[in-house]
Amino acid sequence: MRTTIPATSLRLFVGEAEIVEGRPVYEALVLAAREPGLAGATVVRGALGYGHTSRLHTGKILRLSDDLPVIVEPVDTPEAIERFLDAVEPMLDRCVVTTTPVQRLQRDAPAPQRER
Repeated sequence: MRTTIPATSLRLFVGEAEIVEGRPVYEALVLAAREPGLAGATVVRGALGYGHTSRLHTGKILRLSDDLPVIVEPVDTPEAIERFLDAVEPMLDRCVVTTTPVQRLQRDAPAPQRER
């Protein structure tokens, strides 16, 4: 059986080449989401986009880019997302951030154990 619970879908748009503490920002964000046990986070690589600099980033063959747009999308309760945003505040100046209220399906069965 499953139920729905109110949740927030957070989207953090960042350039693939952005680095913080020696690792890509998108990776640091996912690890920061996993640490407190957020319900989930996914990284999606874009084919074309631009951010605060308005510089176009593309994956076209003739315009090779190592800085494609990336979206990091954690999902959890609104309160957990707020705590996550507080924790990653120093990285947010590198991102465009949006939030969307969603309904998350909650399974009654226990979630599988994470690999470490």
